[in-house]
Amino acid sequence: MTEPNGILLDVQDLRTSFKAKRGMVRAVDGVSFAVRKGETVALVGESGCGKSVTALSLARLVPQPPGVYEGGRILYEGRDVLRMDEAALRELRGKEISYVFQEPGESLNPVFRVGYQIGEAIRLHRANVNVRDEVIRLMNLVGLPEPERRMDAYPNELSGGMQQRAMIAMALACSPNLLIADEPTTALDVTIQAQIMELLGSLQKQLGMAVLLITHNLGLVADVAHWINVMYAGRIVESGPTEDVLTHPKHPYTIGLLEAVPRLEGTAGRLKGIDGTVPNPAQLPSGCKFHPRCGKCQAICREKEPAFEEAGPSHSVKCHLWRS
Repeated sequence: MTEPNGILLDVQDLRTSFKAKRGMVRAVDGVSFAVRKGETVALVGESGCGKSVTALSLARLVPQPPGVYEGGRILYEGRDVLRMDEAALRELRGKEISYVFQEPGESLNPVFRVGYQIGEAIRLHRANVNVRDEVIRLMNLVGLPEPERRMDAYPNELSGGMQQRAMIAMALACSPNLLIADEPTTALDVTIQAQIMELLGSLQKQLGMAVLLITHNLGLVADVAHWINVMYAGRIVESGPTEDVLTHPKHPYTIGLLEAVPRLEGTAGRLKGIDGTVPNPAQLPSGCKFHPRCGKCQAICREKEPAFEEAGPSHSVKCHLWRS
């Protein structure tokens, strides 16, 4: 991993909601975190915790309506994305901030050749560049075999792993400063997952870009992320350096996620899981939002939402009982 330096992205108290029949439903509620240049940051949590809405909010990709940015700031190199006009947003998207989405088979357009789709951002943002040569270079960069032939293929002619590599090539077309990878290995088998994660780590180191990795699996981030933010019910509940969070987790939810990671060593047996499900953002419980699923729950957890507390150097946790 490259060593990070100055702050590239600074998210402060972000609140993103959706209009519903019964009023506003807040999917992201007071989220704050930062990404430094050259740093890999992981945003971890189960499906429905608000990770993808947070990711889409960073380049204002949440459709309006029904989405509403109710508050907070998204500072990219000091500029507030929430205050940018459409021209500035077009320059930001794809050129400065790029995305790799989950389910590459659904993200790629089935009626256009792969090379044409990779070259779209090049044609839009990079004048006086030989598009075909650059597409071949990008396909080589991400390890797609026989790029001269593969660029003329349609998405359905590629395997799932090749499709994801093509998506990564598309995201890198304009040499972005920040790559947001939203569950980039979800639809892939474990062998291909490892290859894609290794590729992302290698590209981050080679190109010096920052990476925001969105995942539900804490086991994927150990070797690639500098920093982990654990998200639950639209809030970050634990945040800190990767090694510290993985070896000394404080929040019961983080502990539960770690216990759910399969391990090769040890005796055979059933995997541990977290009882219950992520609450509907329109029907959140009172107090700590995790308390209905928490084995440590006490009266204060049901009555009062916890504040962030320092649990160590640069390590914060949102839990009343983290010391117990």
